[in-house]
Amino acid sequence: MPMEPRSSGPLSASPGRREEVEDLDLLERRLLDEFQHHFPLSSAPFARVAERLGVGEREVIDTLRSLQERGYISRIGPVFRVRRVGASTLAAMAVPRRRLEAVARYVNAFDEVNHNYERDHRFNLWFVVTAPDPARLRQVLEQIEEHTGLSVMSLPLQRAFHIDLGFPLWS
Repeated sequence: MPMEPRSSGPLSASPGRREEVEDLDLLERRLLDEFQHHFPLSSAPFARVAERLGVGEREVIDTLRSLQERGYISRIGPVFRVRRVGASTLAAMAVPRRRLEAVARYVNAFDEVNHNYERDHRFNLWFVVTAPDPARLRQVLEQIEEHTGLSVMSLPLQRAFHIDLGFPLWS
């Protein structure tokens, strides 16, 4: 997925990193380490990052795009507290192995779907759906069920826990 330089939130690490960390240059390391939190919230966030790092805005955007293409980050975007904005749910599906890739591709096509991943379990496709309101959330889940012919188990949040996954990457 192409990175969209309109985001104003933390960098999300990608589990599919394909290169060794030692191959990262200083700018790449600083971007990954220093901007996990408090990404500038402004009309030109990448210009603010560039100022802080002493490089040009285009270099920041190109470097982040490269990190994404190489699998070091999966996205740049905000993380909202659940129930503060819109409606969301964790969803799971039991998808026959032979259909898993096609169903995952269909599910991923919804703008409302993120955090899609496979699990080694009967319920093998898991994803989060975030929508502007409960009606749209239900509509997305229903469309997925209708198109795939498979049930979607909706697991809405019952109790919130804050897990901060940001940590220093280099000393």
